[in-house]
Amino acid sequence: MKFFKMMFLSTTILGTLIAISSYSWLSMWIGLEINLLSIIPILVNQVNLYSTESALKYFITQALASSILLFAIIMSLNMNEFLPQSSDYLAMMILNSALLMKMGAAPFHAWFPEVLEGLNWFECLLMLTWQKIAPMILLMYNLNMTFFLISVIIFSSLLGSLLGLNQVSMRKIMAYSSINHIGWMIASMMLSASIWSWYFLVYSLISINIVMILIKLKAFYLTQLMNSLNSNKSMKIFFSLNFLSLGGLPPFLGFFPKWLTINGLVENNFFLVSVILILLTLITLFFYLRITFSSLTLNFSESMVFTKQQKMSFSETAFNALVLSGLIYCPILYSSL
Repeated sequence: MKFFKMMFLSTTILGTLIAISSYSWLSMWIGLEINLLSIIPILVNQVNLYSTESALKYFITQALASSILLFAIIMSLNMNEFLPQSSDYLAMMILNSALLMKMGAAPFHAWFPEVLEGLNWFECLLMLTWQKIAPMILLMYNLNMTFFLISVIIFSSLLGSLLGLNQVSMRKIMAYSSINHIGWMIASMMLSASIWSWYFLVYSLISINIVMILIKLKAFYLTQLMNSLNSNKSMKIFFSLNFLSLGGLPPFLGFFPKWLTINGLVENNFFLVSVILILLTLITLFFYLRITFSSLTLNFSESMVFTKQQKMSFSETAFNALVLSGLIYCPILYSSL
């Protein structure tokens, strides 16, 4: 990685840390702005011509969300004396909408798949994981609008699952999968910060595993993926299992945070929300299975030639195995907290 990208990456991390550790809304906004201005040079890539378009789309969307956020902060500060009850609710709703737009939650999600489509895999991983931390933690400070957030949870899980069905681009599949998981994450943060932390950590680990394999295969579309996976059996198995884990199937680590979230929702009498989330996750599981089955079925043409470039190293194999088998030791760790 070039030196200037390393420098901007460090200021991106710094911007997020400033935003989540601030005491006032204005300094949180400043942290978000530092994060935004630092990530734009990381997204621009001279080799990939589409990256500039993606960076511009990302900048315009985030700048709009930042201006709405600042407007909501000013509105909540100045209008209390005139309309104390209604203005507070309206300002908080506008502020939450700006944060939801920043993280790419539905119905403010339209920019997210389009931005990811023009980026390379490392930049996609940044967008899927790190860039969601600051808006989510700021939203966690502001969770007194239950009906509004429940509607966002249902929208995110619905649109994330349905719009991912007909995609052939792996970047768009990961984007719509992320939108679906945002619905789960917002549901988990309504319950407790620790459940959200577990969910985000597990989602990030599984995403790192999937993106690591896709970087190795240099695959951006399903056809490239199917042709590449056949040259390495162990990579094919790990890739398939990671997608099953992302869908939340029980033997894998991805089931653990969903289990905690469903348990919390049921305990707090959010029965309908938990049922909707489970049913819509089955749709995302369908397109995960479509990816894995087409490479695992016997009818698919397979090459027995093993290429050295595509072999997984011991550390990558160990990391994959550790993340996939995480359900064994996660309940022990969680009960000790």
